[in-house]
Amino acid sequence: MARLEGKAALVTGAASGIGRASAILFAKEGAKVVCFDRAEAVHETAKMITDAGGEAFAMTGDAGLEADVAKAVATVVEKFGKIDITYANAGVSGGYSDMFELTAEQWTEILRINLIGPFLAIKHSAKAMIPNKKGSIICTASVAGIRSGAGPIPYSASKAGVINLVQTTAQVLTGTGIRVNAICPGLIETGMTQPMFDRAREKGTEGKIGQLNPLQRGGVPSEIAGAALFLASEDSSYVDGQAIVVDGGLSSSHPVAGRR
Repeated sequence: MARLEGKAALVTGAASGIGRASAILFAKEGAKVVCFDRAEAVHETAKMITDAGGEAFAMTGDAGLEADVAKAVATVVEKFGKIDITYANAGVSGGYSDMFELTAEQWTEILRINLIGPFLAIKHSAKAMIPNKKGSIICTASVAGIRSGAGPIPYSASKAGVINLVQTTAQVLTGTGIRVNAICPGLIETGMTQPMFDRAREKGTEGKIGQLNPLQRGGVPSEIAGAALFLASEDSSYVDGQAIVVDGGLSSSHPVAGRR
């Protein structure tokens, strides 16, 4: 359908999972994509796009370092003449730790990547988009940012921050034509969650994955990429400052005992 024909996009965390699926889908829909990640596998993502006839460029860097983010945005403009879409997807879980064992250093690193990173992407992308009076910036938040029970404490707090970040920056960008939104994925099989999926398969309990949501399954990266495509395209031209939940219905209810 080429919903992104003629658009130039930046996708962070594009080496695998949601970022890779989104970069590939954006390119399939006509966008020229700069794939950004600290992992070398980001070059594989770009090759997958070019092998399929799309246009992509890979670069490595740290999504939580301002110089790297600024360079990524500048690279999109340099190579493609403009930037229309930024998907700030890069993030880390930080692993599970006892609250009383968590250190300030652990918190700082998680917030640096998961919350400061999206802020930097918004800051530098918006600056480059303002002259064109249009643009779509998307950030990956999480259902863990909505309420407890879906992730470690620092991770959950960082994602709650992302939800507020898109709301506040959407307001700051009033009148610019730039939209800022977030996606809140539920349980998606990515590198971050792979150990849990693998353990369930080893135990023969794969059927219990996602049992708490109405669809009773986990999700796959392409299902989040579909939401990102919607927010990147003109289909969402009147959507701004929102956090769209894609979680199989998990967050639609509080825990209920004896449902069936």
